[in-house]
Amino acid sequence: MTQRNPKATAERNRTLALASALVRGAVAAGLGLGSLTVLVMVVWISSPHPDSGPGGALRTAAGVWLLAHGAGLVRPETLSGVPAPVGVVPLLLVVGPVWLAHRAARDAAEPEEGRPRPSQAGAFCAVTAGYLLVVAGAAACARGGSLRPDPDTLVFPVALVVAGAAAAGVWTAAGRPLGPLPSWSPLALHEAIARTLFRNRAEAVCRSAAVGVTVLLGGGALLVAVALGRNAGAAQDAFLGLAGDWSGRFAVLLLAASLAPNAALWGASYGLGPGFSLGTGATATPLGLYGTPSVPHFPLLAAVPDQGPGSPLNWAALAVPVTAALAVAWFTARRAAPAGAPRAQVWSRRETVRVMLLAALACGAVTGLLTAVAGGPLGTGALREFGPVWWLAGPAALAWTAGIGVPAVLLLRLWRLRTPGWAWRRDVPGAGEPPVTASASASVPTPAKATTSGERAETTAEAEEAVIGRPRRWWAPWRGRVRATDASVDAVGAASSVPSPGAAPEPGPGALVGAAGAAAGRGDAGFEPYDFLPTDPWHGKDFREARWASLKRNSGGLMADFPAEPAAERTGRTDRNAPIDPADPADPGAGRPAPEPDRPRPTP
Repeated sequence: MTQRNPKATAERNRTLALASALVRGAVAAGLGLGSLTVLVMVVWISSPHPDSGPGGALRTAAGVWLLAHGAGLVRPETLSGVPAPVGVVPLLLVVGPVWLAHRAARDAAEPEEGRPRPSQAGAFCAVTAGYLLVVAGAAACARGGSLRPDPDTLVFPVALVVAGAAAAGVWTAAGRPLGPLPSWSPLALHEAIARTLFRNRAEAVCRSAAVGVTVLLGGGALLVAVALGRNAGAAQDAFLGLAGDWSGRFAVLLLAASLAPNAALWGASYGLGPGFSLGTGATATPLGLYGTPSVPHFPLLAAVPDQGPGSPLNWAALAVPVTAALAVAWFTARRAAPAGAPRAQVWSRRETVRVMLLAALACGAVTGLLTAVAGGPLGTGALREFGPVWWLAGPAALAWTAGIGVPAVLLLRLWRLRTPGWAWRRDVPGAGEPPVTASASASVPTPAKATTSGERAETTAEAEEAVIGRPRRWWAPWRGRVRATDASVDAVGAASSVPSPGAAPEPGPGALVGAAGAAAGRGDAGFEPYDFLPTDPWHGKDFREARWASLKRNSGGLMADFPAEPAAERTGRTDRNAPIDPADPADPGAGRPAPEPDRPRPTP
């Protein structure tokens, strides 16, 4: 009766694992809320004239923490008496909650020795539920504060942000796989994800799109920095006018730092062309600022251009999307035509264009999503439209990236397929095939046969192409690794010479390699022939016996005791190349066909 039931133990371990994941989610949310509360309380304590007590500071901290998740806030106390919405999310504050939720889900789903581990779905649900419990408590706490959360935004986007971060953590713990997909998904998608080629192309699309978005953000940040530098006086006046004591200025500085990613996205949208709205009646684009802007007194807004048509300096902002498109094309071309890869591994033009278009589509989608979060309403009147217009910024990023990136990636692919000799890589050897070099081509003898003048000319041309390394074209006379000078012609003649029956034996491998090396480098300054090739006879008796003894010693007793002498010496023949006389009875080789003359061995 005291023995434990294995089934009950397994269920208990699974329950404990789910409870641990639930606690991890709640702790992650508590850490984010606590860190932001500490910062708000420090600013409240250091303020010489606080507007509310510690309860008001805590409720404000809870509202700002919910704003970092994408929740909409409402200011009930306004001059007009109408509650004003606050929809601009400081993107720098989003990093902390998202990272904490991601890490909690990853730690809960990772297998660890000595503790039970829930399933991936269980870890995701438990972490998300624990985190949302704290979100609900913070929303209840902030209801009576100066920044009250909008209940409609707690489901979307707050719950969606938390669930997305938790799902990314579980996916990271599983090794970031691309499957398996749900059973209701199409079979073609299952088959595509199972292929390595699909995964490689998907990785190339994601990397190229990430590079494009990064360049857009960097270009937008550069535009904002340049504009703030030009209007440094106005930015300083706005900074000093918002607060008169150091604690207030510190708070303004923290708020400006948290809105710096928003300003970078505003600059990227400005460079893309659609620009951003400064109220319902004003829009800033590179072509100019038209309308009457309703701009609050804030340091970052000092970078807004002046009213009127744009100058050439404003038009220079269009270089940001051009640079982003070229960056996407460059990274796509690097994957399409890797350096030193054989021709068989290079993507086709159609496949390269397809990957480039998918990368442009992903870049446009991410840009539209980020610009949608970077702006938002700040009131019910003129400031109900404030920031970039996402449904214009996303298609603009797609159009710039696809319009410039597709021709650029084709040109870059063609450029990367060239050889150092400014020719196109049409003869790149396949996988495992050694490249043709001048020395190896010159060292290969031509079969012994009678040739006519036309056949000899054709053989000479083929040998010349082999020595040079590539076939010469009329549009690329500079092709080849060896220049077609009189030296190469001499090497061609040496390589294409055809011995006739009964002629003198051909030179050995050392002579052929020396002739090819001399022909290839005769025109180079400081060239010296190869002097490291052995000059001793390869078939000498002493060398043959030494090699034979070494082979027998290293064989471990497996080699039979054969004499270390060729068949010609065993039969009494002293000259292996001498012709056999069948009529001579004294010739030991009579009655057998005459051996073919030895051919020189090509140098490795």
